[in-house]
Amino acid sequence: MPDDTTAPGDEHLSGPEPTPDRTTDGGTAETGPSEAAETERRRVHVTRGLVDLLLDMAEDAEPSSMNLVLAPTPAGEFDDDLGLDPKTPVLTHFYMAEAGQSVSAVFGMDLGTPAGRGRARFLTHPQGPFELTERDDLAAVVLLAVPPWERRTLAAFDRAGRKLELAVIEAEPPQEELD
Repeated sequence: MPDDTTAPGDEHLSGPEPTPDRTTDGGTAETGPSEAAETERRRVHVTRGLVDLLLDMAEDAEPSSMNLVLAPTPAGEFDDDLGLDPKTPVLTHFYMAEAGQSVSAVFGMDLGTPAGRGRARFLTHPQGPFELTERDDLAAVVLLAVPPWERRTLAAFDRAGRKLELAVIEAEPPQEELD
């Protein structure tokens, strides 16, 4: 069940909540499938456990900043029904930036992130600002946190710096086993 995490006065990070269009006779027109798809595209889903862990790590790392690669799990792979399309990505994991750095420095390959993963990042700005800057590493989705390290000071952005709606999911990701 989603829990929107927003700061007071910033209830809808991606703009006004979609509302049905008014028709001339006083009735309402249904929101079309393309509008619903756009709303869903502007929403980032993340597990509460990952949010709590990232904020704890950010607090421990202060005054240093953090830059972690985040990876999703499709909603359909969770044991519980999340009420989302089974293909909807839910951020569940992170990869340490240090992993594979020596090989990356020599060969220019990122071996710290498995292939096909890491289309999102977690960044911190211990001294602010609460927005993306030109110095930030960008990804399709960026979760940005600033002090105090609380859910109200965590936001999602697209690579252009536009705020996205952040939906925190109360669910545990599926257990992974090493083969």
